[in-house]
Amino acid sequence: MLDAVRDCVLAVGVRRTTLTDVARRAGLSRMTLYRRWPDVRSLVGDLMTREWVAVATGAMPERRPGRDTRALMVDGLVAGVAAFRAHPLFHKILDVDPELLLPYVLDRRGASQEALLELLRDALRDGHADGSVRPAPPERQARSVLLVVQSFALSLRTMTDEDDAELTSAAFLGELRTLLERTLTP
Repeated sequence: MLDAVRDCVLAVGVRRTTLTDVARRAGLSRMTLYRRWPDVRSLVGDLMTREWVAVATGAMPERRPGRDTRALMVDGLVAGVAAFRAHPLFHKILDVDPELLLPYVLDRRGASQEALLELLRDALRDGHADGSVRPAPPERQARSVLLVVQSFALSLRTMTDEDDAELTSAAFLGELRTLLERTLTP
């Protein structure tokens, strides 16, 4: 079902996607969808959670001997921002239905943000334990890191100028790396 809604959203955007379209594409009845999701927005919310958490977990490098938690976190967070910004679903939502993201930026945390906070808290605790991350209350520290990373993911295109070598996306991702390193270093 989530694959079907993904295909529909990529084709026409969130506003033009209907539960009937999703049901048809998934080969299910509308009632099957209505039993689980009351509307397209809640279905798209579950899709975004699946996609964004997959991007975050897929960006995290594997643990290797000699690499501390901070290095893994910074590499994973920078790679995650790059992957998120390249994700076709993110592009479609940003280009066609950007208002869908506003509640998660201005009013409340969504399921995706809660899942990302949990991943960050766990990594920060590991970093506290191995001494590679500055000690701080893990919940506050996780939320602070997510605020920084989220701003780069959502707003980076408003600050870049790909014609100026100092203001390219790559240059800003380097700046994000510096910010994360400096804020997490003990």
